[in-house]
Amino acid sequence: MELDMAADELKSVLNRLKRAQGQIAGIVRMIEEGRDCEDVITQLAAVSRALDRAGFAIIATGLQQCMTDGDRPAMDRDQMRTRLEKLFLSLA
Repeated sequence: MELDMAADELKSVLNRLKRAQGQIAGIVRMIEEGRDCEDVITQLAAVSRALDRAGFAIIATGLQQCMTDGDRPAMDRDQMRTRLEKLFLSLA
């Protein structure tokens, strides 16, 4: 399945991923500096949520495309549903 997102959706996902990238860099610095474990875990949880949200946005776009593409044969739609379900569960 090809990733085909509208410009505003793509921008939103990229912003989330860039924020997560910055958070990960911050976590690495925190560990290198010997920061408190609780602070590190809090930041890890935040970056995990940011990555999940980016993944869910990508999957939601895939679901939307799948459901609006009425030209696909039924078997292909079923296969696509299975693939999207597997992707969704990989984030759960």
